[in-house]
Amino acid sequence: MDIAAPIDLIRPQEIAFGAGTLPRVARFLAERGYRRPLVVADAFNAGRADLLGLPGAVAVFGAVRPEPDVPNLDAALARADELRPDCVIGFGGGSAMDLAKLVAVLPGSGQSLRDVVGAEKVAGRRIGLVQVPTTAGTGSEAGTRALVTDPEAQAKLAVQSRHMLADLAVIDPDLTMTVPAAVTAATGVDAMAHCVEAFTSRRSHPTIDLYALEGARLVGRYLPRAVADGSDREARAGLALAALYGGFCLGPVNTTAGHAVAYPLGTRHHVAHGLACAAIFPHTLAFNAAAVPEKTARVLEALGAPASADAATVRARAARFCADLGVELRLSRLGVPERDLEAMADEAHAIRRLLDNNPRAMSRADILALYRAAH
Repeated sequence: MDIAAPIDLIRPQEIAFGAGTLPRVARFLAERGYRRPLVVADAFNAGRADLLGLPGAVAVFGAVRPEPDVPNLDAALARADELRPDCVIGFGGGSAMDLAKLVAVLPGSGQSLRDVVGAEKVAGRRIGLVQVPTTAGTGSEAGTRALVTDPEAQAKLAVQSRHMLADLAVIDPDLTMTVPAAVTAATGVDAMAHCVEAFTSRRSHPTIDLYALEGARLVGRYLPRAVADGSDREARAGLALAALYGGFCLGPVNTTAGHAVAYPLGTRHHVAHGLACAAIFPHTLAFNAAAVPEKTARVLEALGAPASADAATVRARAARFCADLGVELRLSRLGVPERDLEAMADEAHAIRRLLDNNPRAMSRADILALYRAAH
């Protein structure tokens, strides 16, 4: 780690955090003079878009899928072409917020999704962008990336651009109070994975480590409480903050092998992203322990477990944390057939934008062995 290395901490222009902050959305639109907002949401949150308190009839694209793919994005873009909004509001989990980013930058730009895949290829943004998370997991409200699945290639297409950074992010943890325990657990593990992978990355930096380690501590402290009692407002707020901190980690540092190995579970078998991260997390943390022993020990402490850098012990303690949340960790029980492990190893090994961040080189054989251990 080079403490003198330059780092760029990227954040939304304005962040409103805390219980009761949701009305900030309507005030923001009034201040900016936005009159034609388009809310991008999943079906559940589309049904409660009235909570945003926007005046008049509000246009909603309410068909965001849990793992949005190219056809899902095309449908959202068609809705935007029809309505020509002056502001896009992402209202939901990471999927809704990711699509909202692309809906804010692509219509009328002359660019297609394929034109902007990669880093900083988006030409610009002419309309407003507001993000309102309703789960505590992805941290997409604070980031510059959007992921869409290509169903033909069975791979994630990643777009990164500063133009997709929100003008306003409103994180009101009261919106997460109705999230079921299983979803709370899965999304919470996703937030933890963002923080832990950034903390142990070969690109880690002390500026980001502050957010990464504290985010992991918040998950360790509050996720078991929120799973046990969804009405625990303090726990919900702690998880919302952890997800936000995880989002801060994604821009300057990003994730590593954990997410690369988890992605094929979603693209091939539609395993929810948080569940995929949970199934992989104990194995990648243990694999990397030899390369970052001190940081690995601090991660376990953050999760409320005794410190260790022994691979077998690390794996067992990380798995216990996830299992105690009621998260299923066996790939076979998540619907992943053993015959697909070879192809999944090929796909994961090709995700160099993440694997090259890993603190320890991970070969295709290593990935396959990890899948088999998790199966």
